[in-house]
Amino acid sequence: MNNKIIIINGPNLNLLGEREQSQYGDITFDELRENCMKKSKELGLETEFIQSNVEGELVNLIQNSRKKYNGMIINAAAFTHTSVAIRDALEVFKKPIIELHISNIYKREEFRHKSLISDIVTGGIFGLGINGYILAIISMQKILKNEN
Repeated sequence: MNNKIIIINGPNLNLLGEREQSQYGDITFDELRENCMKKSKELGLETEFIQSNVEGELVNLIQNSRKKYNGMIINAAAFTHTSVAIRDALEVFKKPIIELHISNIYKREEFRHKSLISDIVTGGIFGLGINGYILAIISMQKILKNEN
């Protein structure tokens, strides 16, 4: 089975547990990483879990992921709504991608309702809180398993 995935997190997600707990809950970024790595291991996935606040770093990471990973889960955070560069990099990935958001972007401010990446990803998970990450990992494992 192709079992190498990357989970990419965009700006401000490093502040989980500190910012807007009504939207994002009280789990910290490190706790989230730990939970994701545990679930990945249970499912036999080799997973890298990364966060950056810098758009260019995320673009480079996505580009470099093409040769290293079989699937990607991305919470592009605020860049979801603004970054054509991230969209363009994702288009080149050509493997399964799951878009993920902790909050329901469609129940928030109107400017958040537009995702520049939704139409190029395999699927999306929105508004299910931190549990969305676990669901995305399970879904990605199933997608990769079915591709073989």
